[in-house]
Amino acid sequence: MKIRFVEPGNRPYKKTILNYFVYDRYIRTPSVGLNTLATIVKKEIPDTYMYSEAISKIDMKDVSDADIIFLGFFTFAAIRGYELADYFRRNTKATVVLGGLHPSMNAVEAAEHADYVMLGEGDETILPLIRAIAEHKRPDFKGIAWSENGELVSMGMPEPPINLDIIPDRKLIHNYKKMVGHLTIWPQVHASRGCPHNCDYCALVKHFGHRVRTRTPKNVVDDIKYSIDFFHKNRFRPVKDLWITDDNFFADRKWAIDVLNAIIDSGIKYRFNIQARYEVGFDDEMLELLKRAGFFELDMGIEFIDDESFATYHKKSTVEDIEASIKNIQKHGMSVRGLFILGSDNQKKGCGKALADFVIKNHIQGTLIQCMYFVPGTPAYENNKDRLLHESWDKYNGNTVHRPKNMSPYELQLEHIEASKRIYSVKRLLKAWISEDMVHKVLFTGEFFWHWSIRSDLKKELKNLPR
Repeated sequence: MKIRFVEPGNRPYKKTILNYFVYDRYIRTPSVGLNTLATIVKKEIPDTYMYSEAISKIDMKDVSDADIIFLGFFTFAAIRGYELADYFRRNTKATVVLGGLHPSMNAVEAAEHADYVMLGEGDETILPLIRAIAEHKRPDFKGIAWSENGELVSMGMPEPPINLDIIPDRKLIHNYKKMVGHLTIWPQVHASRGCPHNCDYCALVKHFGHRVRTRTPKNVVDDIKYSIDFFHKNRFRPVKDLWITDDNFFADRKWAIDVLNAIIDSGIKYRFNIQARYEVGFDDEMLELLKRAGFFELDMGIEFIDDESFATYHKKSTVEDIEASIKNIQKHGMSVRGLFILGSDNQKKGCGKALADFVIKNHIQGTLIQCMYFVPGTPAYENNKDRLLHESWDKYNGNTVHRPKNMSPYELQLEHIEASKRIYSVKRLLKAWISEDMVHKVLFTGEFFWHWSIRSDLKKELKNLPR
């Protein structure tokens, strides 16, 4: 049996000089989740391989004679995912299966483009599904759905897997080793799944659940070692940076401390960054361990800079606490990257400038800014369906896609552009090169070009937005 995994790209990869400067235009880091599933399957079926349009073109000749083709994607890549799925169904004899966050949460839509849809996490259902397909049987277990006579047949959501000690085999991804010379992609390790919080706009809680499930500290360290070796062996990378991509690494405090101590005890000398909620900024013991383990930056999901928006979307934060947290993290010798959302029901014109002022005032050294996003299946999506401008999923990548309460969609898009322009001005780039350490000189330069690319796309979309 021949199995192929495919990760669609919102912009399919193409070779360009931009790939050395601009992340997420024609290049990005491949999916850890899909790579994990391919690794599970490879242990049972030798002829298993993965393509990611994040880093390479798909060899259609190789994929087209596969017995089963798995495609996994997020909402922003759904249009491309359905396009590829439809192509494979028309032009191959393969059984086409869709999975990942968007198909799982939108099975009715996804089932129109595939033979099967995998629901939830596929770690424990993917091999039983392959066996059922090989035996020409309909799956009779949870985690699978399909369309029959125009109606969705769903076996229900599966139980979340508990054993997560699987190290993704990066060698299974076509051209990945070749592309690690690009500084615009970097090593990633996912150490846990799930989050105990209830933010209305978060799709990951809906997909992974509230219960936090973890890998063993040794397995995490082994994965880190393998990832570092994969990126650095026979390659020169002047900047060392591995991203721990967990949605809430610190939710299980004891486990997080055990992992950090395992990294310290391993003797790994590397630079790490990690996603975090603001509360970790008040945990001095944790911050000291992070610094000792080699962490230089915390990517904080701040989202809003007004308490009213926090309350509206059920995020338990205050601006005062966040600023105090940032200050304490910086006191421990680490920087903060801020992840922000514009366009809440409480924000008005001028929110872009206010966001830029907040970032500059608090010396936040990197930002990801998105207009209010609505992933299908989340409370934010369900509560705002009547205000969405469209369901062109490829635009759900930071663009304005809804009618805000206190400004027009056009005005919100301008606020996003204004915030990015102020934070990543030429003046601030020059200041970074004068006053920041070498790592942040390089990072700010990369983000300068990245935000230039984002603003270019945002400006192109202005003509389509109601004024």
